[in-house]
Formats: sequence, C-alpha cells, structure tokens
Amino acid sequence: MSVLKISKENFEEEVQKSKKPVLIDFYADWCGPCQMMSPVIDEIAKEKEDIIKVGKINIDENQDLAMEYGVMSIPTIMIIKEGKVETTFVGVRSKSEILGAIGDVS
Repeated sequence: MSVLKISKENFEEEVQKSKKPVLIDFYADWCGPCQMMSPVIDEIAKEKEDIIKVGKINIDENQDLAMEYGVMSIPTIMIIKEGKVETTFVGVRSKSEILGAIGDVS
C-alpha cells in the first residue's frame, strides 16, 4: 500500500476510525530532514501494510491538525491507535527505531 495523503477532510475516516494503527508523518516540502525520512516512511508503508496504515500530513496545508497534535518541529512521526497517540518521534529516526515502535502497538 502506498502512503496516504491525510488532510482535515479525511483525517477522521483514515486515522480516528482506522481498525489498524496509523503511522503519520507530519512534514513540509521545504524541510530537509523530512525529505531524508520520506524514503524510510515509504519503505515502512510497503513492508508493514498488513499491520499498519501509513499517512503523511503536510503541515503547511493542514496547520489545524499540526496544532491539534502539538507539532512544534518537523519531521514529527506519530503512531495513533484507536484514535490515541501511542508513540511520537521528533526529528530524523532510524527505520529500526520506528519499526520497533510499530511492533509495540500492533
């Protein structure tokens, strides 16, 4: 499965009502560290599609969601399960670190 583009319009359906945990990457196109994380997020989406949904939220286009979730720095990666934030990473993280957190919530 590819990475979903999450916005205010589909957030409730794709994230809050999801039967699977959801990994969300809060990013911006101009953010260098976000660009470094993008291939990692894409790999996780392909490798773990059976246990987790993966989406990206552009903070420039969705400032309300970024504020609602307290995003102060990007990239911020959150794992949300049953509508609740289970894990938050800020900054560039390794694929193995993110996969470890997925294993804890799936």
